[in-house]
Amino acid sequence: MRCAILGFTLGATLLQTCASLPSAKVAAALTACAALLLAWRRFPVVQFFSGAGFGLCWAALLASLALAPQLARVDEGRDLTLVGTIDSLPYAFAQGVRFNFAVERVIGDAAQVPPRVALGWYAGVAGPPADIEPGARWRLTVRLQRPHGNANPGGFDYEAWLLEQGVRATGYVRPAAGDRRLDAFVPRFGSVVERSRALLRARILQTLAGKPYAGVMVALVIGDQRGIAQSDWDVFNRTGIGHLVSISGLHITMVAGLAALVASFLWRRSFFMAAQLPLLLPAQKVAALAGAAVAVLYVLLAGFGIPAQRTLYMILVLAVALWSGRIAAVSHVLCAALGVVVLLDPWAPLWPGFWLSFGAVAAILFAGTGRVRAAGAGWRATLRAAAHTQYVVTLALAPLTMLLFAQVSLASPLANAIAIPLVSFVVTPLALLGSLAPAPLSTGLLLSAHGVVQGMAVLLEGLSGLRWAVWRAPAAGPWTCALAIFGVLWMLAPRGWPLRWSGLVAWLPLMAQLPTHPATGTFTVTAFDVGQGMALLVETAGHRLLYDTGPVYSPDSNGGSRVILPYLRARGIAHLDGIVISHSDTDHVGGALALLQAVRVDWVASSLWPQHPVAQAARRHVHCVAGQRWHWDGIDFAMLHPQSDSYTDPGVKANAKSCVLRVSNRTRAMLLAGDIEAPQEALLLLGDARLAADVLLAPHHGSGTSSTAAFLQAVHPQVAVFQVGWRNRYRHPKPIVYERYGALGIDRMRTDEAGAVRIEFGAAVEAASWRAEHARYWHALGY
Repeated sequence: MRCAILGFTLGATLLQTCASLPSAKVAAALTACAALLLAWRRFPVVQFFSGAGFGLCWAALLASLALAPQLARVDEGRDLTLVGTIDSLPYAFAQGVRFNFAVERVIGDAAQVPPRVALGWYAGVAGPPADIEPGARWRLTVRLQRPHGNANPGGFDYEAWLLEQGVRATGYVRPAAGDRRLDAFVPRFGSVVERSRALLRARILQTLAGKPYAGVMVALVIGDQRGIAQSDWDVFNRTGIGHLVSISGLHITMVAGLAALVASFLWRRSFFMAAQLPLLLPAQKVAALAGAAVAVLYVLLAGFGIPAQRTLYMILVLAVALWSGRIAAVSHVLCAALGVVVLLDPWAPLWPGFWLSFGAVAAILFAGTGRVRAAGAGWRATLRAAAHTQYVVTLALAPLTMLLFAQVSLASPLANAIAIPLVSFVVTPLALLGSLAPAPLSTGLLLSAHGVVQGMAVLLEGLSGLRWAVWRAPAAGPWTCALAIFGVLWMLAPRGWPLRWSGLVAWLPLMAQLPTHPATGTFTVTAFDVGQGMALLVETAGHRLLYDTGPVYSPDSNGGSRVILPYLRARGIAHLDGIVISHSDTDHVGGALALLQAVRVDWVASSLWPQHPVAQAARRHVHCVAGQRWHWDGIDFAMLHPQSDSYTDPGVKANAKSCVLRVSNRTRAMLLAGDIEAPQEALLLLGDARLAADVLLAPHHGSGTSSTAAFLQAVHPQVAVFQVGWRNRYRHPKPIVYERYGALGIDRMRTDEAGAVRIEFGAAVEAASWRAEHARYWHALGY
């Protein structure tokens, strides 16, 4: 059975790598083959492949059902009036509030709207109302679009996450005269759960108003991590305790175990009555039932994350085994939990938490197999066992962590030794009791829990600030990771296994990885999909230059932190030789500060004024001036614009001062034109600068005020890259401009449709898009 479950998991995982779903005939044939294999199910290998066939077909069936509700293209971007209920825990932020909306009907329109959509209600003249609460029924006027997210190497797949959540359209509320709340609360199971979570969150935030770690308390009680500041996440991730700042399996096990102990204690004593309850039902069964019930309630409050699901299903399997009188091996329990998770959520293998959660438990089981431990009790034995467990988990998860995050926290063992007992046995119980207890007892409990976290944070900040706290390298490939995992298994084998230390040899490919570089005399350019903004990475054999840094998305999120930094970390890049910021518009400079804080940057060249925060934060800042040139590894960099006198003319707009950079080798070139417009293009045509280039970054995102015919003829590119946001409000690129490129025979690549674009400049120009090379079935929107 275990082999069948492992095969089922593999089959479901393989489907998530497919560019399209199998046809009904292929799925039926595969299911029939898997069923025929059941005749030889006594062979483990046959069980595995039979399970794999069923897993792939089951995941394909659920995927087709999830993709079926679609918003028609003609209904995108137009006003629709919906009636439905708030279907999630709303998230309030500076610009408004976000929530999921369960659609009940569309008023006065024949549009087919998916049953669940994600909405934002942004601050306008009056802002969103205060009574956006789970379970409330509303009439809203909205504008919707199909699911779409930025597509970049090393980035988060927002479209896959929406599919897993059952959300098939996103949009925003357009307040209208008829919008109003129809019912304060619609009693449904999901509404009750989400309203309970909202009430607990409100109580915690009210008690801890103004406290820096109130968001951590909320995360530990209801699993909502959105209130934790990014700076705190940086500390938690660098010290490797991010798994504790959520409702993890350890927390659920602790709470369920405590409930089981209390239930057993009271039942054995018949609740201090003379009823002799243990004669009616054994105390062990009552304890198992109580632990399972509390675990279910806690996981519901937690938002049903993967680690929480894994622990819940293991507890339920154990409870069922106890009630049925069957002894369940731990490996059977883990596999059963794995099978239930994938059965209910075949997209779970897409997320790191799935592999880390099950990998940690599997490693602990493997490391304990075949070992006879000396009997012992007391704090020394407990400490030795805890230290061994931490060693096993740290060693086992290092290859997976490198594969998924391109980094390993070296400070993690020490940080976890401090944080695990504090968070699991002090902070979490105090936070839970404080959120449920009556006032004023709740205030004291929550403040005590917050005080412990605040003191712990001081120690963690000190650890995270150490230079050796994190080891970063390029993200490991699957085979490199598999070899390192083999080495881990060899090292964790039982005593007596020959040369266990030699497992480190299998780690050498993982540890020897270095960032890749183009060959001398060639260069590559990666145009990121940052939405409505610009950001391109230029790489030569020994240098790297970033041109623009993407937009600002929110006060805590920007193109630098969300797109560029994950890419650099996945590549193992910790140093940029320079950054060129074309001009001061936020869609070009928005991610600069985040990058300057996270990556060593030698210099910044821009058209920014000297007092600009980015200019002040740079180690060295210079103005872009036409005529500047430098040479890296056989590659020429020439600044073509602006002229030096534009910095003394207050009438020159920011776009007009955009830094225009030409990058070329002996045979090929790319022109990075920023947001220049027709007058600046004419000025470049009048000068003696060389404009011809094989690839052109479309000026001003393809606006109607740029890309004149004369300029395009002078540049004469083979390929044009348009860095634009999906359905952006500026409607870039303008149709007339886009057609102008096409009429000249220029290949056009749009980041909103193609995702990140990678262009290699050698003897020829080779361009590839991220969506084309990493197509998935949920991306098929007909671009």
